[in-house]
Amino acid sequence: MIEIENLTSAYGKRKILQGVTLSGERGECIGIIGPNGCGKSTLLSIMAGVLAPKSGSILYYGKDALQNRAVFQKMIGYVPQENPLVPELSVYDNLRLWYPDKKELQKELQEGFLQILGIPEFVKMRVSKLSGGMKKRVSIGMALSGLPPVLILDEPSAALDLVCKEDIKRYLQIYLRRKGTVVITTHEESELSLCDSLYVMKDGRLSQVDKSLRGSALTAAF
Repeated sequence: MIEIENLTSAYGKRKILQGVTLSGERGECIGIIGPNGCGKSTLLSIMAGVLAPKSGSILYYGKDALQNRAVFQKMIGYVPQENPLVPELSVYDNLRLWYPDKKELQKELQEGFLQILGIPEFVKMRVSKLSGGMKKRVSIGMALSGLPPVLILDEPSAALDLVCKEDIKRYLQIYLRRKGTVVITTHEESELSLCDSLYVMKDGRLSQVDKSLRGSALTAAF
């Protein structure tokens, strides 16, 4: 379902990604870990269609996303580290920017992922008044507009309290059970339990490691 082959990326003469390759199936969670500045966010931005690679290929369901950018729009829900919200607007108005069909939005609030995320509880609030955990839930809800089969998350639990971290983990488990595919970068060991495969990014190169690694054994892979 996801086939990434030999992705390379550079800023000027500085190489960011060097021949990155990975694959994933429906219902699979792919975890990517590594030190800050190693290229994780660049990789996810390329996989989401936000940045263009220097070379390589990206296939979703056998469709070439780099040759047809509509594939990104149809297949990918992307949650960057910074919440893509308009603070002056209400949660509902932010959602309307991503759910052009008002009936679809109402259905999702009543019985879909937006309801699972608990967004109806604060849908009328202004975004500037929300906690960090609430903002992250809205960001995930916006990324799920159109029910994309692939969800890409860049450190979704960063700077959140333990309750919010567990909530996000539970929401992702539901998405995976419904055969969505998740690609996640994280520094949280608790989120690694979600992962069916685990990769370490180091100096722009991606290597698969034992998904059961934890603690010092895991950091040694860096």
